[in-house]
Amino acid sequence: MIWLMLATLVVVFVIGFRVLTSDSRRAVKRLSERLGITPVSIESMVDQMGRAPGAEFIAWLSRPDEAHLQGAAATLLVWQVCIVDGSDDNMATWHRRLQKARLAGPLSDAQLRQAMGFLRELEPDMQELQLFQARYNALFSDQDSVSWLH
Repeated sequence: MIWLMLATLVVVFVIGFRVLTSDSRRAVKRLSERLGITPVSIESMVDQMGRAPGAEFIAWLSRPDEAHLQGAAATLLVWQVCIVDGSDDNMATWHRRLQKARLAGPLSDAQLRQAMGFLRELEPDMQELQLFQARYNALFSDQDSVSWLH
């Protein structure tokens, strides 16, 4: 009898957890599949954002249009290159992923402010982010405009 109660409790817990987290899992899956990466990269970024900014990011990512997906990808790019690994190889790798997903483009001031808002609990330096934006745009903007012509 105790086993039956424990099994019921586990089933209720698992189903409840899946229902409560379905929106966030769906949003993360949408971006991860588009970029061809595992959801772990996005989930770890959301975890490091903190509770409120992470919820804001998931809500932003859950919106159905392409602009929100591109903004979320830009935030992931900023996090991966400015917070995780600032090497040129890592920046080129993430740019290629964005290109394959058709989410590459110049990093705008609005996208940078948005990323700053989502990553606010990590306290990124705005001047450092602006230097990254200038470097990224200088390296890849000309390359993107040429690739769109072909």
